[in-house]
Amino acid sequence: MKKICYIVAMEAEARPFIEAYNIRLVPDFFAPLPCQLYEAEVNGSWLYVVLNGRQHEMDLVGCEPACVATQVAIQRLHPDLVVSSGTCGGFKMKGANIADVYIGNGAIFHDRRVSGDDEWNVQGLGNYPVWEGSAELADKLGLKMGKVTTGSSLDMQPIDRDIILEHGGELKDMEGAAVGFVCQLYGVPVLYVKAVTDLCDGGESTYEEFSRNLKAASETLRQVNEQIISELLR
Repeated sequence: MKKICYIVAMEAEARPFIEAYNIRLVPDFFAPLPCQLYEAEVNGSWLYVVLNGRQHEMDLVGCEPACVATQVAIQRLHPDLVVSSGTCGGFKMKGANIADVYIGNGAIFHDRRVSGDDEWNVQGLGNYPVWEGSAELADKLGLKMGKVTTGSSLDMQPIDRDIILEHGGELKDMEGAAVGFVCQLYGVPVLYVKAVTDLCDGGESTYEEFSRNLKAASETLRQVNEQIISELLR
């Protein structure tokens, strides 16, 4: 591969990885959009990190910023592979632990409920494909795999939980399926790399658990992403 583009929502999730590779900021590359581009040359190939950006002095999280960032990244950078990288919730009952890193084996929306016939329901869920090398990469690096489920809210309502469990979801995030939606439109493969910050069935406040574990999860995410780059950009 000659171009790999990471799409990341929060600077805290990307910062350890950016610093490890000394990836440089390209100021105002996507202006007037808030998205930020970092780039570095690695073994003759290009490594890009695109952040959703900030608004009201806060990182832009959720599906809408992820769609915007992914679309402009594909249009401007023409990557061979998009990597949706970041943190997520996991399920204790499915074996997740804090700071575990997973490779996604699928991506759906868990809060895009469209009433009507089966076709509307299928469109609402999405069921976006993943890069064909995902399973081989997970096996080589000794990583767990799980289905990514996406919604634009940090909390999880009972109906969200029902949909997640009904469709085999294991990782709850706020961007993954949105990135997959745009990648499918452009025919660009997507790899999901997600680190667990909170346990959806652990009984704690999601925000408090997420905040407490963000630094540790971002560090394990960095370690795995370095391994991934070593495999893909040789």
